[in-house]
Amino acid sequence: MHRIHGCDMIKDRAKKNKVDRIEVADRKGETYIPSGWGADKNGVETHNPKEVLEGGGGLQPLGGSEITGGYKGTGLCMMVEVLCGIMGGSAFGKNIRQWQTTSKTADLGQCFVAIDPECFATGFSHRLQQFCDETRNLAPIDASRPPQVPGDPERAHMNMCDDLGGIVYKKKQLDHLKNLADRLGVIMQLVDEKAQ
Repeated sequence: MHRIHGCDMIKDRAKKNKVDRIEVADRKGETYIPSGWGADKNGVETHNPKEVLEGGGGLQPLGGSEITGGYKGTGLCMMVEVLCGIMGGSAFGKNIRQWQTTSKTADLGQCFVAIDPECFATGFSHRLQQFCDETRNLAPIDASRPPQVPGDPERAHMNMCDDLGGIVYKKKQLDHLKNLADRLGVIMQLVDEKAQ
């Protein structure tokens, strides 16, 4: 992350966040996920979160299917496998334990890349600020959804939570957490029970 005058640009390249979003959709009772997110057990794109999470399916590569450029996402996934799994001495490819399985150690590798922009051209902070400002000031396709840079949606969500005094959960999410708390024998205490 590099910051100047409120310009944060944060990009997490982990694919896991897509799984998290599919899980949240499932817990909310949603039966439809966007194109390019998941595949069924045969590798065919599906919009049903249950087919991805419970039916033997999995994530689509970044970019979706081959026709939408998914092969480029597959190449990116392979690069991540090399950096995190193979080079890191951890599990990789089909050797990684199945999602939500606890009978085997995860053995997941990590790769962090840190770049000092001061080692390159001068004026990085101001050029980054200009780039962020120009991007945010582009004419939106939909006036209700202005252009953003990586980190803007997360910052807006954090501000909303601060304004509301905490995180707001849907009732189905709270029910799931309550069932988990009961199963683990812990007390779940809500700050405010105004669930949406």
